[in-house]
Amino acid sequence: MTDTAKRFNPAHVDFTNFRPKHFVWELSAKVATVTLNRPERKNPLTLETYAELRDTFRDLAYANGVKAVVITGAGGNFCSGGDVHEIIGPLVEMQRRDDMAGLLAFTRMTGDLVKAMRACPQPIVAAIDGVCAGAGAILAMASDLRFGTARSKVAFLFVRVGLAGADMGACNMLPRIVGSGRAAELLYTGRSMDGVESERWGFFNKLCEPNAILADAQMLAKSLADGPTFAHAMTKKCIHQEWNMGIDEAIEAEAQAQAICMQTKYYERAYVAFVSKQKPTFEGN
Repeated sequence: MTDTAKRFNPAHVDFTNFRPKHFVWELSAKVATVTLNRPERKNPLTLETYAELRDTFRDLAYANGVKAVVITGAGGNFCSGGDVHEIIGPLVEMQRRDDMAGLLAFTRMTGDLVKAMRACPQPIVAAIDGVCAGAGAILAMASDLRFGTARSKVAFLFVRVGLAGADMGACNMLPRIVGSGRAAELLYTGRSMDGVESERWGFFNKLCEPNAILADAQMLAKSLADGPTFAHAMTKKCIHQEWNMGIDEAIEAEAQAQAICMQTKYYERAYVAFVSKQKPTFEGN
C-alpha cells in the first residue's frame, strides 16, 4: 500500500502477526486459513469464537495482504454448532428469566458474523469434513465456495432443538444454493445430508478425499488470490447485492461494476498478455 493510500485508509489492518485466541490463523501467499480448533468437541462455537470471527471478517475488508480465505475445522470435523454447555445452557437460563433482550442480543450477534462473511471482499472457501451442523452449517452456507468429503454430514438441525430453521439468514441464503423445496426439507426436518447428496444438491462444489480436502481448498483459494482480486471482490459484492434487485437493476449494476473493473491494470495486463500469447499475471491493482 502506498503512503498516499494509507493516509486515506487509516483503518488498514495488517494480519501478518495476527494471533486470535479462539481459532487458529495462518497466512501464506495472500491466503488466510481459519481453523476451528476444539477437536475433542468437534469444534463447537462459543460466544467468544462468534465475536472474534465476526470482528476478523469485518477487519478483512481493510486487509490488503489477504486475498482469499479458507475456513476449516481440526480433527476430522468442521463444526458441531453452538457449544451446548457454553451457549445453549446460558440461553435456556435467559429464557427462564424471560430475558428477551439478552436472547435477541445473542441472535443478532450470530447474524452479524454471517453479515461480516458476506461483506468481506475476499472469496471464502469452506473445507468441510465430518460433522457440519447447526451454526457450523451456517458458516459453510455463508462461504462463497464449499468443498466436502463423502463422509461429511451437513445438518441445519435447529428444529431438532425446538427452534425455527430461520437462523442466521438460512431461510434467505439456503434456498438460493439448493433450491426452495430442498431448503424447506432441510430446515423443517433438520436431517443430515452426506457428502454425495450435498454435492448432488449443489451445496458442495466438489467432493475431495479427507486427507486432501484442506490442500484442495487452499489450492483453489491460492488460484483466486493470484487472479484479478479486485474483480473477484466486485463479483462477490454483485452476487450479494443483486439478490434484492430486478433484472434491469442488476444489468445496470453490473454495467457499472464492469466499467470500474475496466479501469484497473488487471484488464490492461490481460489484454497485453493475450496479444502476446502469454498467460496474464495479476499483481498490484
